[in-house]
This record gives sequence, C-alpha cells and structure tokens, in this order.
Amino acid sequence: MSAATQLAPIPARDRLIALDALRGIALLGILLSNIASFAGPLAQLREGIDPALSGIDQALSALVYVLVRNKFWTLFALLFGMGFAVMLERAGAAGRDFRPVYLRRSLGLLAIGLLHAWLIWAGDILVTYALSAFALLLLRRCSGETWLKLGAMLYLSVIGYMLLIAAAFAVPGVAQGNAENLARAQAEYAAEVAAYGHGDYFAVTAQRLRFFFDSAVPGWSLMLPMSLGLFLIGAGLVRSGVVADPARHRAALRAIVGYGAPIGAVSTAVSLMLDSAPSLVSFSASSVLAQTLHTLSGLPLALALIAAVLLILQAGARWPLRFAPAGRMALSNYLAQSLVATWALYHYGLNLWGRLSYAELFAAALVLFALQMAVSAWWLRNYRFGPVEWLWRAFSYWRIPAMRLRGGD
Repeated sequence: MSAATQLAPIPARDRLIALDALRGIALLGILLSNIASFAGPLAQLREGIDPALSGIDQALSALVYVLVRNKFWTLFALLFGMGFAVMLERAGAAGRDFRPVYLRRSLGLLAIGLLHAWLIWAGDILVTYALSAFALLLLRRCSGETWLKLGAMLYLSVIGYMLLIAAAFAVPGVAQGNAENLARAQAEYAAEVAAYGHGDYFAVTAQRLRFFFDSAVPGWSLMLPMSLGLFLIGAGLVRSGVVADPARHRAALRAIVGYGAPIGAVSTAVSLMLDSAPSLVSFSASSVLAQTLHTLSGLPLALALIAAVLLILQAGARWPLRFAPAGRMALSNYLAQSLVATWALYHYGLNLWGRLSYAELFAAALVLFALQMAVSAWWLRNYRFGPVEWLWRAFSYWRIPAMRLRGGD
C-alpha cells in the first residue's frame, strides 16, 4: 500500500488549524460552563443565574449563563461534525473505505465516554457524541446541502418539541410539577451531596452510575437528535467550503455573524426576561419557554463565533491560534479537566466540595485552562498527538501511529 493511498492520522502540516483553534476556544467555554456542576450536585433544582449568590459570585454566574451556557457545547458539536466531513473527504481522496476506521473511532469514543461517565464525572457528553456519530455514518453519502437541511430539521424538531411542552403548560389544569416530583429531586440532590461531599471513591462511583442510568440515558431522547443535527450542520459547513477557503466566502461568513449574533442575543435576552433561573422540577410555561429560548440561542451564536474566528484569521490576526494546541489535544484536555476538578473537589481527593466561592471556582478554571494551553503547546513540540488521542487513533486505524515528531511533521 503506497503512502499516497494509505488512510492514517493526518500530519500536523495538513490540518485545518482554524478548527483546532475553535476546539481550544470551545474547551475553555465548556470548562467555565461545567465549574458549577463539578462543585455542586448535577441534580440541581434550578439552572441559570443562581439566585442564592450575590456580588461578584452572582455577576460571574450571570456571565457564564449568558455568554457560555449552551453556546460552547453547541460549538463543540458543530466542530465534531466538521471533523467528520474532513475525515470523509480525505478518505475519498485516498480511495479508501471510510467505514471501518470511523466505526472503530466511534466505538473507541464510546468506550472512553463510558469510562469517563462511570469512573470520573457523571456530566459526560462523549457518550452522547459517540452514539450520534453512528447515525452520522449512515448519512455519509448525502450532499452538503442535504446535511445542512436535515441537521436544521433535527435540531429545530427538538426545539419545537420543547415549545409544545411550554404551550401545554400554559393550558389551565395541566400539571406543572408536584410535591412528589419535588421530593424525588430533593432526594437525588441529597444523595449527590452525600456521595461527592462525604463518600469514598466507591460511593461516588455508585452515585455516578445511578445518575447515568436515571438521568443521562432518559435525556438521550432529546440530546441524540439535537447532537446529530449539530453534527450534520457542521459537516455541511465544511462541505460548502467556507472553512477551507474563508477568503472566497467572506460575504457568507459576514452574513452568518450579522444574523447569528443578534438572533442569539435576542433569544438569550428574552429567556432571561422570562426566567433567569428556571426550575428543573416545578415546571411552568415560562420556565420551559425560557430554557427553550436559551438553548436555541446556542446555535446562532456558535455559528457566529465560528464565522468570526475564520474572518479574523483570514484578516491576518494570530491570537486565536494560541488556542490551537489545546484544541489539537481536545480529548486529553477535556478528560484532564474532569480528573483535576473531581480530585480537587470530591471527598476522596482534596475535599474542597462546598468550600469554594463561585469566584474562586471561576479563577481556578481560568488557571487550569492556562496551564493546559501551556502544557499542550509544550507537548506538541515533541509529540504528534495528545496521549488519549494517540490511544484513540491506534484503535481507530488498527495500528500504532508514530508518537514522537519527525522532520516534516
């Protein structure tokens, strides 16, 4: 098999570095979005701007909820779809069958996600991505336009379903949560506090497993079609050429920013006016509508961010590239964030659960990500992949890729 036709991990010189930069930016957003969940029960009775906070803590909570929450996991999902399209096009150019590699890649991600969800942190998103990735493979022969249309339909179908729920709650007499639901949620809350704040590793693992099967799995009914929709939209953007050749598509990119930013901002603002801390137990028409609009704001703002970064890079700015090393090691860094945060906060580690203010958690997240950027840049000066990426690629391509950099890599 010649080097020209062999399907293998892509050399650094051939990568779309803009995607790496965007992945790095997304990693920072995901960490800031997750800090409250690392330090508190995942079965919180509310999400949004925590009404129990005050001063700088409440200001930072508002900053994260308004600018980060629902925006950066959406960005990460779009980038996953973009990576799929790049792999597919490269396999076609090499004349190789894409399916075996991609199936092993998705199985590998599923295994990593399950280990993460069960053994490290219950708030995992990798399992959802892996399951959606299998469906993505079935649609590989569709055109870029079909990807975009189908992706938008899937995403908006979930939004439409949530809007129907909000409309149903507006009907007099429709149940909007009751004492039984509240008691169950409070029991879940207490179980998480007991495990994460006072339990050993085995008690924490048992709680993670309960959360996975009782909360995460039922949530797939919405998360899987939404994730697949975002994957397809991201893949369609790559197929359109805007990522590889932003100079040629400046007008389209400017339109994405011009429409996406205000639409996302208005959707976020209306959701805040309806309910800035919607209940996840005692539902009402306004709380569900607020959650729906806040979720909806994620897609136009994530698209606007992608377009803005591509335009900035095309104009000659280099600062987004500082995020690229962390983005090239996105999987390793995502898992490292969970390892560090749970070790620092849970009882079996440094036992800082409940002892840090929101401002301290926010500052710690920034310090952790700055360290990840520095370590990633150092690591990639010596190695081709992050450590987890290397294992993932070895399984995906069914051979061990070279780890150390060689001349020309």
